[in-house]
Amino acid sequence: MAAAVSSWIFLAFCVIGFGWTVTAVVRADRLGWGNMFWFLSGWLTSELALFHLVGSVLVALAFAATTDALGAAPGRVGLGLMAISWAGLALAQWRARPTGRLLEQALRSGLGDDYRAQIPAARRAVLRDEAPVRELMLPFALRDSRVERIRDIRYADDHPRHVLDIYRPRGGCTRAPVLLQIHGGGWVMGNKHEQALPLVHHLAARGWVVVTPNYRLSPRARFPDPLVDCKRALAWVRWNIAAQGGDPTFVAVTGGSAGGHLAALLALTANVPRLQPGFEAADTTVAAAVPFYGVYDFTDRHALKGSGTGMVEWLEKTVMPCPPAADPALWDLASPIMQVRRDAPPFFILHGTHDSLASAAEARLFADRLRSVSRNAVVYAELPGAQHAWDVFRSVRAIESVHAVARFLEWARTAANRVETGIK
Repeated sequence: MAAAVSSWIFLAFCVIGFGWTVTAVVRADRLGWGNMFWFLSGWLTSELALFHLVGSVLVALAFAATTDALGAAPGRVGLGLMAISWAGLALAQWRARPTGRLLEQALRSGLGDDYRAQIPAARRAVLRDEAPVRELMLPFALRDSRVERIRDIRYADDHPRHVLDIYRPRGGCTRAPVLLQIHGGGWVMGNKHEQALPLVHHLAARGWVVVTPNYRLSPRARFPDPLVDCKRALAWVRWNIAAQGGDPTFVAVTGGSAGGHLAALLALTANVPRLQPGFEAADTTVAAAVPFYGVYDFTDRHALKGSGTGMVEWLEKTVMPCPPAADPALWDLASPIMQVRRDAPPFFILHGTHDSLASAAEARLFADRLRSVSRNAVVYAELPGAQHAWDVFRSVRAIESVHAVARFLEWARTAANRVETGIK
């Protein structure tokens, strides 16, 4: 009886592991609310594939050493499923291998083959493309001892969400370039200290100042409130960041998911008075934008959303103050794809092919539309096998993305300096 019970327990474990592997290797974006469950499983499995593989091997060895589970029929079926799962996990890990090469190809295509040579030698020296084994072996060790964090600085009124954190080199800095990192969370959750930490610490350890604001969340706050808050935070940076060692003349913006949407909108709606109530005179331009896996159309006008009208209906009930038909102009204002402009700053748009929550096809179309209009560089990189939120903790994709974004931002900083000094 004990052997039979243990064999069924082993089979149950293998079925669950097999299901996780399926979500990591198979793309699914038309499951409605099931997209969220597919994302959660596929994200953690695809970015930690080797950990899952090693863990399942250890479980199999433990069952084999302590029980007769593998001798019974359910156990043998489970072992077969586990073997298939191992192959799937190996495939998931293999898909991440070309990430660095693909990102470099995208940068060369968008910026020119000589873009690295345009970065001053002193700045190139602090950029490194190699990922130490320690970073991959400790995916959740996200902090860097070379970085100090200043917490909960108020950037607007006394609303509890109007606070930001500052990350900067420990020991201080002077006129360091600034990155504004906007968190995601579907516009309804999230916090300034939770996301993009590999990028935040990587840049701060290499001489950047990174600012991470909170903003009002839906459904209590409705668009454009979150965007207005991000602009307030940007205005605060312009007025105050010099005292923290930052350079107010070079501020770039990034964010993932809802933060990617807000980062793109922030870059494309600079100095629009209606979006800056009470601080209309503030300069809300940015020098560069790096949206990760963002949403670029709040409607489904191009029929590219896997969730179709379901996503639009959810936005109507939760994020927007009215249905699309009641105020089409407001829904267009909330859609970065409808705000593309000739004077947009340089963009580096990153997305994953297996994103279950935000359409890769929509991101691709946004990049094409922006590229057709903007006089500045537009870089688009689509990573094979990548789920939503692949950059939240250290993995092959996250580390390679951090290095590529650092190169892009250093290039943008150099380009801005050349424009400022009149050098061609």
